[in-house]
Amino acid sequence: MSTTLIIEDLKVGTGKTAQRGALITAHYRGWLGDGSEFDSSYKSNTPFECVLSNKRVIQGWILGLAGMQVGGIRRLWVPAHLAYGERQIGSMIPANADLTFEIELLSVLTRD
Repeated sequence: MSTTLIIEDLKVGTGKTAQRGALITAHYRGWLGDGSEFDSSYKSNTPFECVLSNKRVIQGWILGLAGMQVGGIRRLWVPAHLAYGERQIGSMIPANADLTFEIELLSVLTRD
């Protein structure tokens, strides 16, 4: 896999634009490099809500969702150094794992 973040818009949204510091709500699926799914908000039918900041999400999401608009669906290929790096996360994500996400942006809240 590449060492750079790859972004592909599967569907371009028309709503508010995501940016660093925004509170976003999204549905997502995440896969390891071998194609096995390690997480999905669709399974619990509970959208993921977070602030796009270094303390809350991986760098790949902050960079990969920047400029995305509500209603859009985006696929991100996140190299390990923009994901969890050398940290193993639970039993599902090994250290130095490249990750792929498909993210559907449901809402964006900013302070403006």
